[in-house]
Amino acid sequence: MSYQDTSLLIDGRWRPGASGRTIAVLNPATEEQIGTVAHADRADLDEALAAADKGFKIWRAVAPFERARIMRRAAVLMRERVERIATLMTMEQGKVLAEARIETLAAADVIEWFAEESRRAYGRVIPARGPGIYQIAIKEPVGPAAAFTPWNFPINQVCRKLSAALAAGCSIIVKAPEETPASPAELLRAFVDAGVPDGVINLVFGVPAEISEYLIPHPVIRKISFTGSTAVGKRLAALAGLHMKRATMELGGHAPAIVFDDADIASAVKIISGAKFRNAGQVCIAPTRLLVQDKVYKDFVDQFTEAAKAVRVGNGLDPDSTMGSLANSRRVSAVEGFVQDAVGKGGRLATGGHRVGNKGYFFEPTVLADVSKDARAMNEEPFGPLALISPFSSLDEAVEESNRLPYGLASYAFTSSTRTATAIGAAIESGMVAINNVALALPENPFGGVKDSGYGSEGGIEAMESYLITKFISQTGV
Repeated sequence: MSYQDTSLLIDGRWRPGASGRTIAVLNPATEEQIGTVAHADRADLDEALAAADKGFKIWRAVAPFERARIMRRAAVLMRERVERIATLMTMEQGKVLAEARIETLAAADVIEWFAEESRRAYGRVIPARGPGIYQIAIKEPVGPAAAFTPWNFPINQVCRKLSAALAAGCSIIVKAPEETPASPAELLRAFVDAGVPDGVINLVFGVPAEISEYLIPHPVIRKISFTGSTAVGKRLAALAGLHMKRATMELGGHAPAIVFDDADIASAVKIISGAKFRNAGQVCIAPTRLLVQDKVYKDFVDQFTEAAKAVRVGNGLDPDSTMGSLANSRRVSAVEGFVQDAVGKGGRLATGGHRVGNKGYFFEPTVLADVSKDARAMNEEPFGPLALISPFSSLDEAVEESNRLPYGLASYAFTSSTRTATAIGAAIESGMVAINNVALALPENPFGGVKDSGYGSEGGIEAMESYLITKFISQTGV
């Protein structure tokens, strides 16, 4: 299937940027240009802002029942178009086709879930202190939103923000990733084709800093949502705070996975390795610091190393591949640097550690054992197929290491003890904790972090709440 050039979507019209400028899109498996994406300039952003302002006035007046019907239709279209969308995603992002299909179909689930929640933005009646007084609290959409999303999950990261905003009655401008533009564009196309009115959803691409610094302070925008690095998130959150804008920040992670000596080791290896090497490790909630109790440490390292060796690295379009390429050359250089630093500080390279081939951004699934705490990879998010395994003796030691970093997005633990599971769930400083599983990113579940991993939620009813304001009305009869 041929790749397609990607246009801007502004006020219901797919079009090039006003300047005609474009940005090249590369296939990370071949390093070849496969298309272009339109570049938005200030004039395009002004038009998108005017469209979002107009669209909000229209969409907020649409009954929740009708909003839900349109959104459910978009979910149907996503399922019908899954093969085309997944192929585009693999071509521009590098993940294997099976994972791209899962992401596309999961988006349909997200849309449907928020569609149903749009009909449940309940208010309440508040008992008054005197006769003839009627007191109510109602929910209203906050206003036009701006969403900024990364390349690792081109559809998922947009879909959560877009679906929550639409369910609440907000319009939105999406600044999607320039490296992976076609698949999120197809997500928005499904909503357009489902009947979302012109101006309600808008899509722009360009220089990320220029777009965010223009949209966030603009008076039309009332809410922002950002997924990306902690460093960039802090800057955008500060800008939003300066202008009193609501913000949801889903930022970096460095998830610990604690394996106690009473755990089912074979099961833990299977679950953790699957999560670690999914999307070539370019996952904010990927288990990265694997903390294994002394008694089972060697057995776990041996089994996990074999699991890593069994991963088949190759072009994501090849049905035999189980892990695709990294998304860009920056990630290859970064992971190489992490490995060299860890080995230089005493870490033992159990497998991997090298780039695969001389074409495409492929990297071996890598396992490092006995990694020193002062290794860069133990302190900075590796964001690649790099598993770091270290031993621990006691629960307190595991908790101390888990909480050592400023990140607090996701954490995992594996144990057969209910007492240990309860203790670890209470002690870990993390927005999400999964015990004996890695099932965190379901539509109905809260999804967000604490500390430097951000604030707010991208899932569950909490995600929709951030797009709603509570208005109190007190009425006395005359």
